[in-house]
Order: sequence, then C-alpha cells, then structure tokens
Amino acid sequence: MTPTANQIRRQYIDFFVKNYKHKEIPSASLIPENDPTVLFTTAGMHPLVPYLLGEPHPSGKRLVNAQKCVRTDDIDEVGDATHLTFFEMLGNWSLGDYFKEGAIKMSFELLTLPWEKGGFGLPARRLFVSCFEGDKDAPKDTESAEIWEKLGIPTDRIFFFPKKKNWWGPAGQTGPCGPDTEMFYDVLNDPDFAKHKPGFEGLNTKCDPSCDCGRYVEVWNDVFMQYNKNAEPSAGSGQAGFSPLKQQNVDTGLGFERLVGILSGKSSPFETELFEPVMEKIAKLSGTPDAGSPDYVRSSRIIADHLRAATFILGDPFGVSPSNIDQGYVVRRLIRRAIRHGKLVGINGFFTSEIARIFIPIYGEVYPELVKNSERIVSELSMEEERFSHTIERGLHELKKTVQGKAPESADAIDGKKAFYIFETYGFPLEMIVEELAKDGFKIPREQLIQIKKDFDESYKKHQELSRAGAEKKFSGGLADDSEKTTMHHTATHLLHQALRDVLGPHVAQKGSNVTKERLRFDFSHPSKMTPEQIKKVEEIVNEQIKRNLPVHYEMLTVEEAKAKGAIGLFEEKYAALGNQVKVYFIGPSAGSGQAVYSCEICGGPHIGNTGDLKHFKILKEEASSAGVRRIKAVVGGIK
Repeated sequence: MTPTANQIRRQYIDFFVKNYKHKEIPSASLIPENDPTVLFTTAGMHPLVPYLLGEPHPSGKRLVNAQKCVRTDDIDEVGDATHLTFFEMLGNWSLGDYFKEGAIKMSFELLTLPWEKGGFGLPARRLFVSCFEGDKDAPKDTESAEIWEKLGIPTDRIFFFPKKKNWWGPAGQTGPCGPDTEMFYDVLNDPDFAKHKPGFEGLNTKCDPSCDCGRYVEVWNDVFMQYNKNAEPSAGSGQAGFSPLKQQNVDTGLGFERLVGILSGKSSPFETELFEPVMEKIAKLSGTPDAGSPDYVRSSRIIADHLRAATFILGDPFGVSPSNIDQGYVVRRLIRRAIRHGKLVGINGFFTSEIARIFIPIYGEVYPELVKNSERIVSELSMEEERFSHTIERGLHELKKTVQGKAPESADAIDGKKAFYIFETYGFPLEMIVEELAKDGFKIPREQLIQIKKDFDESYKKHQELSRAGAEKKFSGGLADDSEKTTMHHTATHLLHQALRDVLGPHVAQKGSNVTKERLRFDFSHPSKMTPEQIKKVEEIVNEQIKRNLPVHYEMLTVEEAKAKGAIGLFEEKYAALGNQVKVYFIGPSAGSGQAVYSCEICGGPHIGNTGDLKHFKILKEEASSAGVRRIKAVVGGIK
C-alpha cells in the first residue's frame, strides 16, 4: 500500500514525538514577523533563529514540525521536475540537547524502518551520504562519517565535500553555522523510477552524489550548528573567524514533496497526489492535443506551482494582496505568470480560482487557515485575473509603441531596461515580451537576447533591493539586527498596536510589520484612511505611555492563560491542541501592583526594559497597504 501525503507527513512528526520526546510545533506564518530582510519564510529554521541563538523555546529543547516555505530565487527554473516556489520542510531540532550521534541515528532509523514500525522503509543499500571535507575554518567531519559507518553505511558510500555542498552558513555576515551531513537516495535501476524515466537504469554507475544527473535524490540534511561566524577577523587572517558556540544545535530539513515522490515511486512532485488533480484540471481546461510536448509540460507545471504558492500566501494568517511592492509584488508576479502560461497552453477565460479550489481541500486538513480564508483566496485571484486582463491590452499597446517604425531586423528593437519597465508596469514577463515581438516579425538574435536578459535582471535586482526583497541577512529575535534602536522600534510597535485599537476599535489587528533601526512600519486591518485627528490621537496615546516610564517584561503562558489575560496575537488552533506555551510581553505595572497593564501581546522579543527609553514617538506617514489594510511608518528617539 502506498501511503498518502498526509500519512507521510504525520509519520515523520509522530516518529519524533512518540520515540524521542520531541514537541510538535505549528508551522509559522509564511510572512516573517518584524523581519525586513526577507519577504517570506524560506526554511524551517527561519522562525527558530532566536532559539538557535540561545533563547529558551516555550516547548523545550526538542522540536519537530512541518513548516510552510516560499523561495523565489529560482523562480525561472520552475517548470522542470524538481523546482518549487512553495514547499513544506519537515524538520526536527535539538536546541543544546542531542548532537551528531543522536541526529544521525534518528535519521537513519526513520528512513530505513518499515512503514508499519514507524519508518519510511527505504532500503539501506540505496542510501549514500556526504560529510564536510574540512578547511581552514573547521576540521574534516570524520565524526559524522564514523557514526554512519557504525550504522552500516560502507565507506564507499560516504563522500566528503567542501563548504559549498556540506556546510550551513548564516544568512548574513555573522551567526550560527556548521557542517552538515546529507542523505541521498540512489534510484539507479529502481524499477519504479525506471518506468517514469526510460533509460534511467543506464546512468553511469561511477557517478557520486555531487553529480546532478538525477541518479541521486537528496532526501535529508542534518546541520550541526557548532560554530559562530564572527564579524571580527581572526588574528592575521583578514577574514571573519569561527568560534565554538556555547549551545550546539541540530537543525534538519527534509523536503516533503520530494519524500512523497520517492515513497510514491514518482520521479516528480507534479506526478503525486499533491498536484495530480490540478494537472488533470489544467489538461481539461487547455484541451490541447499537444499535452505531452516539453512546452506544455513546462507551462502546466508553472501554472500549478505558482497558483499553489499564491493560494498559500493569500490564505496565510498574515495574507497579503497582490500589489507592486514587497510580498504583494511577488504574489502578483506568480499569479500573472500563471495566467500567461495558461494562455500558452490554450486556456481561455478566468481559471485561477478554479485551481485554488482544488488545492484548498488537498491541504485544508493540515492547514485550516486555507479553508478559513478560502473566500479571500478566491476573491483575490479573481480580482487580479480581471485586473491583468485589462492591463494586457495596454501592455501590448506600449510594446507596439516601443518598436514602432523599427525594422524587424533592427538590433535595437527593445532593450532590457525598457523590457523591465513593461514588465513592472503591465506584468509582462520577459519571455512574453519576446514572444509578442516574434509575432510581429522581430527575431531577436541570441547574443542580443542574452544582453537584454542581463539588463532586465539588473533592473529587476535594483527593484528588489528598493522593495527590500534583497539578500537575506542576519536577524535576531525576528529583527534585522539586535541594535538598541531596532529594539526600540520593535517595542514601539506594541504601543502603536494598542493605541490604534483604542482609537479605531477592536477590529484592528496586526497584518505585518517591518522594523529597522531607521524606522518602524506597521500594517493593520482598517477599512478607511485615518483622519488627521485620529493620527494625532494615536501619537498622543503612545507618547503618554512613554512618559509613564512603564516597565516591559514577559511571561511564559499557555494559550488559554494568554487569552485570559487579554493578550492579542494570532491564536492558531494547533497551539491549543498541542498545549504549547507562548511568550507574552506586558507593557505596564508588574504583577501584584493592582494596576492594569497597557499592552499585552504574544511576541518572540527582544524588547527594551522601559518605555521611557523610547523618549518620543512620531508618525511619519499613514497610507494604504492593500485592500482593507493600512500602513503606518513612525520613528522613536530624540526626534528633532
């Protein structure tokens, strides 16, 4: 019997909960709270960085979950058999508890135990592993290799690779890091895989896991965070140094979709139950007789992938609407790219919401927020599809104006910057621009196309940097940095949140925030523009709390206790089901004083110790963020 995707996900979590006393924690939001350095949660460890750095986790030192993730770095690669924009990462963590031996033994046991005994039943003879080969910063990881040998993996299936392949580094310039050991499944001569990839059994038998020919499928990655990359260079080296961490952690990641494919005997996630109903729907909508062609396969996968990602982003508790900035810019690009590929495979009329309606029940049991927010998902997709239908004609008109009067063989029909302008303004991807020009006889030479793409990518990169979608940096406690000013701005968001509720009403809820040392940005639910009087009143209330010199402190409480105390925040059903504790920050008199606190909010921290340290609060701007969501930008400190 082939297990279902939901059974596979549950098997993973139950293995650690029942056998090794891990606590299951819910998936964090796809929208990182208070972190301006990344647009989306990109890995299972992302929400856990404060605890990996030493802050105690409410659920203890052993954790396990399935985390929703979105990565857009490889969006142009989507359409092949492996790349996905949205994916689930299965992970288990040790926060200063077990280390290499414990993690490797657990991984091996789960992969090889028969299904009926709680494992995945992969034959050990097909498992290959890799370890860190060592360099000037850290020694060769012979310890991990020796553990694998004791478990029965022969030395000829253990490989040592450099940092590029077997090292997890910090997202920014400093932070926790260390060697990792990766597990690979060898599909050579596997009859189930051979059925889906004719000739697959003929791969080079001398190939090793560093090869990307397809013989080895990376299954799991155990990261051993035992070093801290320091900003200060080591003596005489001129480079950042590596020092041992006081708390050694284990951070593992197993790609859920990849695992489902392996256990289902499929060579691509798009052939599994996670996508199969959607792929069938796309084929029905397109009605194309060329459904087996490489172009159709690529376009249909892009449609399915992009609309799954959009469904999860729109349905997230901090869900964002399509727009031209930040996360909204990404979700708009995903939707419009899917629409464009829908047209390429012959889909006429609106269809995105039909695809979403298939994904929602596939994932609704595990991620109930999709069911709860299903109307919003469908509505946002339909509105964006309608908006795009109007911009297509304007975009085509702009494109024709650009090449008007130029000969089809003209070498300067369009350049990368102009192409990006059309993309940014009308949502036309570069490939769509090239295709439309080709319809009018403009055959762009390959060399020129390479330059256009280069200039286009440079313009896109600058746009990303301006909208803070650039490189991921070090963050602490969910913040861009742990500087005093950033921490001050973070604390001020709590005062602002409560002041907005006082002035506008209890319907106000946080919809996202972006905190740096320069300013805070706070998004909140409210249907209309704030009046000047309301803005002034909110400022006055926050400054009043600053003048009161209120202490800031936190307590570890159960969800029910936090609710009873009036804490505001997102209470997911999973928290209550698991009995997890949460960190609740109070701004106001300490317990026992008999006075009511001003603010009570679930938050991971960090915060300043007293509101008086904020000195003064000033709102710089109040504006629309998206439908039903307003945005405030403000600063604190010795404002002149």
